[in-house]
Amino acid sequence: MSRSPSFSMKSELPSSTIDPESLQKWVAAFCIIRFDLEQGQLIEDCYPSGCLSQEEEIEVAFSSFPDSVSQHHNRSSIHDCIFFFRFRRRGVAQHQLKLPSSEITELDEEDKPSPQRSVRYNSGRRFLYGFVFNRQRHDEKLRRGGEQKSVVILSYSPYSSVFKPLLQIMGPLYFDIGKKSLEHIAACISKWPNPVPGKLMELPIGNASLKVNLPPSHSLPLDEDGINIFEESNSAMAPFLPNNQSVPQGLFHDSDIFAIFRGVLLQLWMLWELVLIGEPILVISPTAPQCCEAVTSLVSLVAPLLCSVDFRPYFTIHDPEFKRLNSLREGDSFPSMVLGVTNLFFLKSLKHIPHVLSVGNPSMNSSRVSVSNVPLKRFSPAGFLNAVKMRRDGPLCLMTEHREAIWSSYNATTKPDTSILNRLIDAGLSPRVEESMSVVNNEILRRHFLELTTNFLAPFGPYFRATTPSAGSSPFVDPPPLPPFKVDEFVASLSARGPGKFLSKRMRSNWLELYRRFLNGQNFMPWFSRRRAVAEKEQLRLWRQARMVSDITLVMSRMSELEVVDLFNAIERFILEETILGKTCEKFKSDLLAVFNVIPEDVQQLLVLNPQRAALLNVEAS
Repeated sequence: MSRSPSFSMKSELPSSTIDPESLQKWVAAFCIIRFDLEQGQLIEDCYPSGCLSQEEEIEVAFSSFPDSVSQHHNRSSIHDCIFFFRFRRRGVAQHQLKLPSSEITELDEEDKPSPQRSVRYNSGRRFLYGFVFNRQRHDEKLRRGGEQKSVVILSYSPYSSVFKPLLQIMGPLYFDIGKKSLEHIAACISKWPNPVPGKLMELPIGNASLKVNLPPSHSLPLDEDGINIFEESNSAMAPFLPNNQSVPQGLFHDSDIFAIFRGVLLQLWMLWELVLIGEPILVISPTAPQCCEAVTSLVSLVAPLLCSVDFRPYFTIHDPEFKRLNSLREGDSFPSMVLGVTNLFFLKSLKHIPHVLSVGNPSMNSSRVSVSNVPLKRFSPAGFLNAVKMRRDGPLCLMTEHREAIWSSYNATTKPDTSILNRLIDAGLSPRVEESMSVVNNEILRRHFLELTTNFLAPFGPYFRATTPSAGSSPFVDPPPLPPFKVDEFVASLSARGPGKFLSKRMRSNWLELYRRFLNGQNFMPWFSRRRAVAEKEQLRLWRQARMVSDITLVMSRMSELEVVDLFNAIERFILEETILGKTCEKFKSDLLAVFNVIPEDVQQLLVLNPQRAALLNVEAS
């Protein structure tokens, strides 16, 4: 795994022609946001214009600057950082969006769900992702000694592996040549091929090329109609452990788990459980980039599970949902969220959130998470006493000094795997050694948690097992339904057979309670329903394939006269269903005619009274 994209130089420069429809498959908008001393955060430019509601413009503006409370004084003349945020769409009707004409025709008058929505890229998405390149310029000649401006890429997709390296090019380019850079970047992106989830893609940008892995389709959030715009394959989803580790199995495959959780490595297994069962977590880091790295790393821990928890890589008090969260009182149920914050005010305003995680190095304020010369924390009596003291003092101790710790009353079922921790390589002294170390350590950790999640999900495998027609049976019938899922029966069966060899070594005796929490949590039903739908689709494919290779003469030879008539009706129904979907299968038409020819003549005459059926058989209606 590489933390940085691969670049290969190209000689040609992009033209200025922009295809809006192609652009929106990747990018919803570009924004330039300036911090004005009199008016605060202002959107200076937005392309294309009119794509955001007024409420969304305000939210994007406030979320595109690192929180001033979290920033340590920096005397350098220019300071850049990259981070991203996620917010819920609101206050904009579909007809207000400036969509390409081909998409406008797919919207009905009341914006109700329709089958065609599955091919749209920007409509019906509940969340937007804002990827930010922020520049702080310190100059004593300027008023208040400096200025701030942010370049923001808004997208409907959480493609951090694409947009973070893209901002490394786009951000400095904007500050060099201004607004013209937006047009150049937009022109390049509009020439990119369509996104292919789970694949390594080469995306030309100016005179370079980004080589990035996109997250797999099964990890991408659904739109508000429960429709995924990408095809999902049965083999690509849990509980199958992949052979190729370089292919992403979930969101944020590029996050640096090792670097950001370096100070709390022993707690990774508890954090994995908290995300798995959908518990609310408040993540506090000194800087916005570290905050994002922590939240995305948490989400990536549960791959290949579809994470349905509402995660916010960088959350501010200006988010409309803060008011609702701030109003919660002790005893109220906190929503299933992972909130990344830098403002210590959240420690008081969200004091009832059950789990608080503090990570990150206050001395580092860059877009990369650095851990140079920071030793791995080993167990020691002094360290244990400090941890006990911090637990007693609670997260409010962070108001006086930043520390890496977790505050939670949750008793984890999964034991830390010391064999995995012992394989991790300690830090080197040079950045090059550090990056290589981080790559190796991340591969170790990611592989382990992928295997842990896959084994945890394995007992659900039988509910997704597609069948094929048994030998000697007719494939021209509807396939049997998948096994029904009943919680009580599942838990009883699981209790009887045990957690399996892999989990039994790593979990305590209360392992069944973890499954109960998972079944009642935020992640289970969306993952199960989606996985089930893919399995049902796969079963239909397998049965259709069996019909394609079947010998209709052999199938009829085992049937009575009445069964042959039923066979005729079944084949006719399959043909009509495929016709509706725009498919034509000559093999099925040939089978239909073959069955028709062996049916008694009086029944044939009755059948062809229907003109549509007669046309299908290519015979004259009686």
